[in-house]
Amino acid sequence: MVQTLSAALARRVALAAQGFGRPRPDAVGTRQLNALIDRLHLLQIDSVNVFERSHYLPVFARLGAFDKTLLDRLTFAAKAPHTEYWAHEAAFMRREDWPLFRWRMREFRERYGTADDSWFQTNRSTVDWLRAELAANGPLAASEIEHDANVRKGPWWGWSDVKQALEYMFYFGEVAIAGRTRFQRRYALAEQVLPPDVLNRDIDKPDAVRELIRRGARAHGVGTLRDLADYYRVKHAAVARAAIRDLEDAGELIPVHVQGWGTPERPVAAWLHKEARLPRRITADALLSPFDPVVWERARAERMFDFRYRIEIYTPAPKRVYGYYVLPVLQDDRIVGRVDLKNDRQAGILRVQAAWAEPSANDGTAERLAGLLHEAAAWQGLGGVEVAGRGTLAAALAAAV
Repeated sequence: MVQTLSAALARRVALAAQGFGRPRPDAVGTRQLNALIDRLHLLQIDSVNVFERSHYLPVFARLGAFDKTLLDRLTFAAKAPHTEYWAHEAAFMRREDWPLFRWRMREFRERYGTADDSWFQTNRSTVDWLRAELAANGPLAASEIEHDANVRKGPWWGWSDVKQALEYMFYFGEVAIAGRTRFQRRYALAEQVLPPDVLNRDIDKPDAVRELIRRGARAHGVGTLRDLADYYRVKHAAVARAAIRDLEDAGELIPVHVQGWGTPERPVAAWLHKEARLPRRITADALLSPFDPVVWERARAERMFDFRYRIEIYTPAPKRVYGYYVLPVLQDDRIVGRVDLKNDRQAGILRVQAAWAEPSANDGTAERLAGLLHEAAAWQGLGGVEVAGRGTLAAALAAAV
């Protein structure tokens, strides 16, 4: 008979798997950072820094205030133990994990780089020149490369042909990222970044996907097929399903039903990782990045926390419901609110431009959130917190702050 978990236990399992509910260390050093990254397996990257760049926020959410330069040494340095690839979206990951994505690199090349009329093929002269330039002078940022094609253009990111070619070569695994400078990627040929044992290791797609599903299951604790596959953006449902079947047969995944996931007549299939903790309670106070694994799959966040979340950065201001850079507020095993934050570096103030309560908020929500915001401001080197009047939680939060 398939085991049934309550919705509350499923939330606690998921949060415990993500590193919540543990005592914060007295000090955060390289050992704690490496352990957390190894638990999450990746840190998603995003360029928006209206409050703070996204990859720092899961660390702050789980470990508290830390020295960002320590994480920079693990991710930005040329010889860092982590590099980047399209693991979920663009993400920092262990260099040793590179071969797990060979199949994705091959599929990217087949999709974007083989047709005669593809951008990559019609710009072979730029690609060939770049390959030689990186071999002679890499690693290089796109801005450091002098070429007639390195002229920004276009209505969106304004990528030059050089930048476009570098990104395609990165997709295909021909180029790897050798750290960042001022948040700019430094591109190099893969052999300039990766050790031979990593560079020369190939893993068949079924074996790679099985390992990625295994890691996604361990990091999520419990989840549906879509949840476990999405952790590494495995979009081939049949391949993901086969991997789950293998892991279930091996005893690593345990089939379960979660109350409220589907209906009693048609429950949604889910799996519990065999090593998942089943805590009786979770104590947590955290600001979640829009790209934190707890909420990055929006359907999972809605199913698990009854929390509908859409990022509104690209929504015109008059049409935004909650704000520009809105972070979910986690308290214990519930998402109790959301805050639109801005780091006003010039004024030295953390600005709460809007604060909204969720149905799960209670009388202590504002007080706990105020303490967390002061902690966040101190971590950012800011002198205080100011709350604007917008949102259903704003008045209570302003009083608590």
